[in-house]
Amino acid sequence: YTRDNNVLSLEQRKFYEENGFLVIKNLVSDADIQYFRDEFERICRMKVKPLGLMVMRDVTIAKSEYVPNEKVITKVQDFQEDKELFRYCTLPEILKYVECFTGPNIMAMHTMLINKPPDSGKKTSRHPLHQDLHYFPFRPSNSIVCAWTAMEHIDRNNGCLVVLPGTHKGPLKTHDYPQWEGGVNIMFHGIQDYDKNNDRVHLLMEKGDTVFFHPLLIHGSGRNKSQGFRKVCVHITALSEDERLRNKSAAI
Repeated sequence: YTRDNNVLSLEQRKFYEENGFLVIKNLVSDADIQYFRDEFERICRMKVKPLGLMVMRDVTIAKSEYVPNEKVITKVQDFQEDKELFRYCTLPEILKYVECFTGPNIMAMHTMLINKPPDSGKKTSRHPLHQDLHYFPFRPSNSIVCAWTAMEHIDRNNGCLVVLPGTHKGPLKTHDYPQWEGGVNIMFHGIQDYDKNNDRVHLLMEKGDTVFFHPLLIHGSGRNKSQGFRKVCVHITALSEDERLRNKSAAI
């Protein structure tokens, strides 16, 4: 699950091999995070309109309540045409870790910035336990890594990431919409048959901390019980183009 490199310590490599995730503390600077926050706000207020961008809001926000600002936008996806946000994908401090898992010649395959809203009382701010590979048509899975950077302090109160260590060693499981009260946000699919006895780890993170994880790792997030929005800076999925082409050639 990791490549030979001179960035990760032996202990860090063993941890990722066993658990499927690795947190690197204080990786992204405050200045860069503020830069991304400012651009997100410009997108929310429709001051910029990048091509191909998908803007999403919570299912409980009625169309009549929609005003263009960051209090109603919960996620922006596919911002590859926004040069300000896409700069995250080119940060040397991010790329040097990504290459430890994917190898060289890296492609950013999926990008998003998450703005988890305060829960409306219907628990729709939760994200069910899932595997990212469920959403990806590309392979091989061992040449993919996801990067997830906290834009502020994140804990269980505002809906931190929860992971099931070691589940990256298992198969891709069946996903579907969970039968939750209050509705579920579009494309928030969840695993239907995971082992409920599997130990969960809640990732408490500070601004700038970044977790790298395997696309088969089962993870999700709880409700945001705070009064503020919980921002996660630019979740990217990276893949080695070399490995993707080799895999495609083998299939042919």
